[in-house]
Amino acid sequence: MWVKKGVIYKPDGTLAHSLSHAQVPFAYKHEDFLRIYFSSRDKDGQSRPTFIDVDSDDPKKILYIHDKPILELGGPGEYDETGAMPSWFVNRPNGDIWLYYTGWNRTWNSYRLSMGLAVSTDGGLSFKKMFVGPIMDRSIQNPLWAAQPSVMIDEDGTWRMWYISGHKCEYIHDYPEPFYRGQSATSKDGIHWDISDIPALDFDDFLHAVGRPSVFKEDGIYKMYYSYRHTRDYRTDRNQSYRLGYAESVDGTNWERKDNLVGIAKSDNPEDFDYQMIDYANFYQHNGKKYLLYNGNGFGAAGFAYAVWED
Repeated sequence: MWVKKGVIYKPDGTLAHSLSHAQVPFAYKHEDFLRIYFSSRDKDGQSRPTFIDVDSDDPKKILYIHDKPILELGGPGEYDETGAMPSWFVNRPNGDIWLYYTGWNRTWNSYRLSMGLAVSTDGGLSFKKMFVGPIMDRSIQNPLWAAQPSVMIDEDGTWRMWYISGHKCEYIHDYPEPFYRGQSATSKDGIHWDISDIPALDFDDFLHAVGRPSVFKEDGIYKMYYSYRHTRDYRTDRNQSYRLGYAESVDGTNWERKDNLVGIAKSDNPEDFDYQMIDYANFYQHNGKKYLLYNGNGFGAAGFAYAVWED
């Protein structure tokens, strides 16, 4: 089971780029500390990625809070004009770090998401877009949008990606609500992707939307933590809101949901930061221990916490 250890960080509202939210946390390991990247929001509600550094053995011990975003928004008309949300970081042989991220475009009554790629040459302190356009966007396979990838390079050199794919939008309580499922893709270079026709996580009576997947490989098996929710009243009804799930796959394409093995759930205490929802998990390991970063209420407005696996 996962044993919750408490909230690590929530913005205090003193930084212009980070007035609220610490969403979709990602654990990036350094030799002497742990860097946690996340998405934060400014006065206009626009997301940008930033980070904090924490003690690897005691993540609640904050060592440093970065004072600016690591990636700026795109120019007028670009896919990331109104928001950039980090998803996955990949080390390259030359020392560069690639950042796969979600670009936001507000539309007249909703939003559009696309997948971008940026690179850091200074150890992850700053990133620059590799291309003006997205590496994945709406398409035949992604009717509405594509976003929040988890990326892995397999032993044979094949790049693999698992992401969320928008498939339809319906008006609920006079508001357009998107439905999005889990999808997978492969690549030879990490830039050009072939999308599988087989859903990684398909829709059902409750799964109407999937949060950012976190995939790792253990004992030859692909394993995934993800969040999922209903589309009706999920902002206000905890029974409809995000909870965490778990799935396994032998080939990375065909997945079996095993949500009963997830080992963590929303709190039953209304005062807790994860009573309303629990979402956007990121799995990592350190010194032989398994850790899980995750968000709680308000889609990251309540900050992020961590848990440690105990048998």
